[in-house]
Amino acid sequence: METINNGLMTWLQQLGVAEGSLLTVQRIVVIAAILLIAYVLDMICRKIVMPGVRKVTAKTQITWDDYLLNDDVLNNVCHLIPPVVVYALIPFAFPHEPALLEFVLKICWIYITVVGMKLVCAFLTSLYTISSEHEKLKNHSMKGFYQMIKLIVICIGSIVIISTLIDKDPIAILTGLGAGTAILMLVFQDTIKGLVAGVQLTANDMLRPGDWITMPKYGADGDVIEVTLTTVKVRNWDKTITTVPPYALVNDSFQNWRGMFDMGGRRVKRSINIDMNTVRFCTEEELAEFKKQPWMEGFEATGKEEVNLYIFRHYVMHYLTHHPKVHQGLTMIVRQLQPTAQGMPIELYFFSANTAWVKYEALQAEVFDHVLATLHRFDLKVFQSPTGLDLQKLEK
Repeated sequence: METINNGLMTWLQQLGVAEGSLLTVQRIVVIAAILLIAYVLDMICRKIVMPGVRKVTAKTQITWDDYLLNDDVLNNVCHLIPPVVVYALIPFAFPHEPALLEFVLKICWIYITVVGMKLVCAFLTSLYTISSEHEKLKNHSMKGFYQMIKLIVICIGSIVIISTLIDKDPIAILTGLGAGTAILMLVFQDTIKGLVAGVQLTANDMLRPGDWITMPKYGADGDVIEVTLTTVKVRNWDKTITTVPPYALVNDSFQNWRGMFDMGGRRVKRSINIDMNTVRFCTEEELAEFKKQPWMEGFEATGKEEVNLYIFRHYVMHYLTHHPKVHQGLTMIVRQLQPTAQGMPIELYFFSANTAWVKYEALQAEVFDHVLATLHRFDLKVFQSPTGLDLQKLEK
């Protein structure tokens, strides 16, 4: 360093710089040279290196490099070059002013730390984007992990900046923070509980973005759109957004409908009440007519006399097993439940082949419309409480 400074001063003397202003001019020249070098390197990075990297990543068949070396990451790398150059060369400008040199070095180091934190955060964001599109990772709530890592990076960077400003070892600051652990835990309790809950939710595969969940306690009934350290956002069916703390999903119960979508069928479990006064044995003529129908194939006779309700249940079962919108690979039952004061419940238990809500509701309506319209063929009637119209007929 001394050799370079002496050579520069000799050169300035040869140029005719006065002896009294020689030191000032020498310092200005060195600072200008340092800034020029930093500017040139910054321009090289922006005008040559960045476009070159973009062209290389665009030509590759893999996609992860496009995210990993995106503009945000490269810009932060370019922002990091000038302060590093200044930090390395600024001692040449202040060889005999240690106090001033220390101040400038502190400013440079703080700037390097801030840009370094931004670079790491941008890199983590790129990793999150890659993982969110990866086939095996996209269904896992990884955002909370990346947010926690960013928080740790910011905390470490803040400690480094504080230690630089007060001339203390970062380890000593961390030791001092140990006394305030209780306060820190109180301040970041939601974040800590959210991190622990996020680990449990992910490790046990309890929740994924895109899952349909129901949690009446928080008024949540819709699709999970985001899982972060402190909140789980649910878009309800009325398009409102409900936020649920992650730890609430671990401590309280909620219903996840993912299994239904994975299975490919949505359950229908509904019943109609038959008026028990209409349940009777079929006549021989009715049996003869029924046996001519194709839906009687596979009918298992119970004896010489058959009950119209039994034949009706066989018909409904045949109807469901031949319905194109009913899932044929899952459980299908037409059963009789415990008789009640409101009639004999006949329950239809089957699965829709389409899990979409609108299609599911349409299938339910279609099946029960058909069932209700078919009852009269078996001389059966639905039980219903008397209405005003029924009372008017009795009066007449």
